[in-house]
Amino acid sequence: MELRAQLEAFWPGCEQEERDRLVMLQLLEAAEASGSAALQRIWGRGDPAHFTASAWVVSHDRKLVLMAYHNLYQSWAWLGGHADGQRDLAQVALREVREESGLDEVHLVGDEPLSLEVLTVDGHIKRGAYVSSHLHLNVTYLVEADVDQPVRAKPDENSQVGWLTPEEALARSTEPWFVEHVYAKLIERSRPRR
Repeated sequence: MELRAQLEAFWPGCEQEERDRLVMLQLLEAAEASGSAALQRIWGRGDPAHFTASAWVVSHDRKLVLMAYHNLYQSWAWLGGHADGQRDLAQVALREVREESGLDEVHLVGDEPLSLEVLTVDGHIKRGAYVSSHLHLNVTYLVEADVDQPVRAKPDENSQVGWLTPEEALARSTEPWFVEHVYAKLIERSRPRR
């Protein structure tokens, strides 16, 4: 399903998601109306905002979540990254999990987003060049993987990758907004249905 349809069908679970969903739709519509250069920016790494995808990777029994110690933010975090021109954000999320963790076998749980977030990114240095502050129009998908698969760090992005209990994931993240407003929400939404 194309992103516009996913955003239109998404049922927000909180005010933050409803407002962020509307921002994403407005920016996508504006880029589509403006033409190819604007579309390249929003699907690439253009300023001031562009699409990204994240994966909330859980074990099959949903008792563990895969996190990485992110070098830039110096915190344990979910996996994900830039669309880099690809418009199927679910596939972007899977690609990023494979790249950042070394997992070979990962599977989407449904094709609809688990959550939506417009995330601020402070200006920083990456690969020796300054990156201006900007927004990530982030779509998160639920992904399952087998905890027995080997994982490995991706040194240019993270220094550790590991399976944590949901409680450990919350305790190890040093980003309070993510803990309270993103990770807690993802943990609740990924619990097994009874």
